[in-house]
Amino acid sequence: MLIAQNHLQFILEVALMIQMGVVLLLNIIPFTLSMVLFLSLILTMFLAGIFSIDSALLFLPYVSHQEFTHPFGPLAVFAWVTLSASASLLSEVEIKSTSITTLSFILFGVIAIAGGLMHRSFLILWFLGWFIGYFIMSKSFRRSVKVTKKRVFAVAAAVVGGFSIMEILSRVLNASVLSPLLRLTRLEDYAIPSLKMVINNTLLWGHVQGSCYWGADCLGGCDGYLSLPMNLITTLTLPFPLFYGVLVVKKDVIDYMLPGIFGVAFDFGYGGLLALLCWCAIVMCSGFYVLRKYRSKRRVGSRRYLGREALLIGALSAFIAQTIIGLFLFNRTINGAAMLTYMFLSAMVMAHLVTTKRSLR
Repeated sequence: MLIAQNHLQFILEVALMIQMGVVLLLNIIPFTLSMVLFLSLILTMFLAGIFSIDSALLFLPYVSHQEFTHPFGPLAVFAWVTLSASASLLSEVEIKSTSITTLSFILFGVIAIAGGLMHRSFLILWFLGWFIGYFIMSKSFRRSVKVTKKRVFAVAAAVVGGFSIMEILSRVLNASVLSPLLRLTRLEDYAIPSLKMVINNTLLWGHVQGSCYWGADCLGGCDGYLSLPMNLITTLTLPFPLFYGVLVVKKDVIDYMLPGIFGVAFDFGYGGLLALLCWCAIVMCSGFYVLRKYRSKRRVGSRRYLGREALLIGALSAFIAQTIIGLFLFNRTINGAAMLTYMFLSAMVMAHLVTTKRSLR
């Protein structure tokens, strides 16, 4: 049947549609380096703007904020790394890109500050995405990666300083939402009980029926702990179980307090977790394979694939960063609206494999 019967079927159907759409997009539109540079610049500036506005709303009374960093955080990594890679590729073909590079550094700082004020977990995603992108670009453009004690100390000091400043601000402004220590307290209160819940009730496919917070109505799998955005499901009037009201807090026990490997295992079973890990490995290996193809063409003088190479570097960096954070630190980084971003980044990597087989022969 074309109409999904549960959350997992709906996730797979949407992922397939996104993949097909991105493949068509990359085959129809000639992504030149100038076009990719322009589009990534616009997207990075747009995300920096909405992140800044959203974080400013934290300090205004009677005004709600939207927490854009959850769904769009990995997209910001994709946009900024693509912009940085585009500027580096301009230098590779002997075109000055000093102004673009300077602007990218400014946008990097704006997004880091604005996103960090909203969620401390975003800072980890942001700096991890930057590091992965920097590492990939250093290999692509034959730059040496120098990891010295001084640089490691500087990064560690910046992280500790940033978290300390936010903790001081939270106490001075009486804004607990800014406190990094609050997150640690919530982990202490909820992580161990939720971990016991997952380990004691997870099966090969799904979980023990009745073990989730639906009680007797528990499906034993695909109960919505991992799902696409609730608004999307309700708009399409799909008959799936959804977490409303107080149940949202119950969902948070797994969604927000555990790494994604536990959320995926509980809702889809160990088999579902294994399938996801295999897919992640396929996406990463495919991305690096195509990147080597683009690099070899560039080094023999071809400029045809420069734009696509920049896109692939950005998508691959963001996908790896979101995978690491989502699966091994915070489940919410790959859940809900962020799952759509995850599907898009996966499609942006795999679509290059299709175009490569067709054109790089």
